[in-house]
Amino acid sequence: MHYQTIILGAGASGLMCAATSGYQGKSVLVIDHAPKAAAKIRISGGGKCNFTNLDVSPSHYLCQNPHFVKSALSRYPSAAFIELVERHGLEYEQRELGKLFCKERASDLIQILRTECDWAGVEVMTHCAIDQVAFTNQQYLISTSHGEFTADKLVVATGALSFPKLKASGIGYEIAKQFGLNVIPTSPGLVPLVFEGKWQERIAALSGLALDVNVSCGTHAFKEAILFTHTGLSGPGILQISNYWQLGKTIEIDLLPGLVVVEELKVLKKSGQPVQKWLNQYWPKRFTQAWLEWFPIENQLSNVPDEMLIDYAHQLTHWTLYPSDTAGYDKAEVTLGGVDTDEVSSKTFEAKKQPGLYFIGEVLDVTGHLGGYNFQWAWASGVACGLAL
Repeated sequence: MHYQTIILGAGASGLMCAATSGYQGKSVLVIDHAPKAAAKIRISGGGKCNFTNLDVSPSHYLCQNPHFVKSALSRYPSAAFIELVERHGLEYEQRELGKLFCKERASDLIQILRTECDWAGVEVMTHCAIDQVAFTNQQYLISTSHGEFTADKLVVATGALSFPKLKASGIGYEIAKQFGLNVIPTSPGLVPLVFEGKWQERIAALSGLALDVNVSCGTHAFKEAILFTHTGLSGPGILQISNYWQLGKTIEIDLLPGLVVVEELKVLKKSGQPVQKWLNQYWPKRFTQAWLEWFPIENQLSNVPDEMLIDYAHQLTHWTLYPSDTAGYDKAEVTLGGVDTDEVSSKTFEAKKQPGLYFIGEVLDVTGHLGGYNFQWAWASGVACGLAL
């Protein structure tokens, strides 16, 4: 059967692209090997899906070409997606740092996308495995478990390697390589960091405890919460910094952000107040106790020289840790790397070397920060490509 456009992947970018293309009057088929469309939307954000952010700019994205994201994001800003969901009556809530979540459940958002596809005359075929993609006689031939389909244009919206339990796969990268496109090496992104030895034991003993901190790696820093787990550190601050951390690098944690700690310690020295009591104002008691065991200091500072206070203040604001690894694709929210954006038009998402072949969403070497940015990229790249088909 022949279609003007076939889209591989019924996720956020694929469905958005399909509806947009369908509204242009094109015949569109979406193919996905998973049993249901948009599985990642369904489970993201604790089942409530952080679908965009009020403050979206190119600086929120990692990409070897930082200019690549500008065109699509400016043409389809978060306000445009908010207008779409409001038109469908989706109830949503705003959380910290401009994050927008579904108020009830993520499946409400999936229903909106499916409705848009229905209205646009799009066919969605799930449980359909892709066996082979070929380009013959100026059209694309897709061999699947449901038979063969042909199309004038093929859109690869297959996502990436994170969430393998949702049947994530690297098929998009294979298709890119098949047509001679460069693929940037991939790694897990927005992922917890794990530790070995002494620090793994120490951190595991505090499992379940959260702290508001400033966590940094090199020149990148995020002021968000971290969470202690049985294997290491997680929470928004750690997930954010994981995009910039590499094996062998350290991370630094300012445990008392916003305080001039050395001055606070000098005041404490004069007042005669105990260190433990002072730290308990800012931390859970369990963490204070653990910290003072790891890095002991006299509870009364009256006999502690100022040079030692300066060193201790530095310890509190530059706690340096050596993660041994990330928690891998199983725990990663996104995938770093992917199809090289230099191979693709930033306006249409068409491959420069292969006419009629398009790449959108997470399969590309574009990774957003935590906070709705990856979904906004899916919507924006889907719309830009859909309009160009």
